[in-house]
Amino acid sequence: MARKLISSGSSFEKEMGYSRAVVEGDWVFVSGTTGFNYETMTIEDDVAEQTEQCFKNIKGVLEQAGSSIDKIVRVTYILPKASDFELCWPVLKKYLGEVRPAATMFSAGLFDEKMKIEIQVTALNN
Repeated sequence: MARKLISSGSSFEKEMGYSRAVVEGDWVFVSGTTGFNYETMTIEDDVAEQTEQCFKNIKGVLEQAGSSIDKIVRVTYILPKASDFELCWPVLKKYLGEVRPAATMFSAGLFDEKMKIEIQVTALNN
């Protein structure tokens, strides 16, 4: 299978040289995804609501790639405030409770101070 690049249409992709996701063989690699609602270009203030939107965004990209949430094998969570992570757990359980991928969480600054979480995933594409 040829390498397939999936774009969100963001100008940042060309400016910085990345794709929203890359399909390579049996794998889909989804770039770090934030809680922005790309239809309205808004972001909620609540970290749990941002987490919910992250998964909606990820779900859409995975479907575009021919995959799905239940095929996620690896997830990385990045939060500026590690203490916010527990507030995300109900949303994580909603989307990944049965999937139970390998996971890592770390605390680091994000590009925009409105962003309270960024999620990156790797999924099977078969």
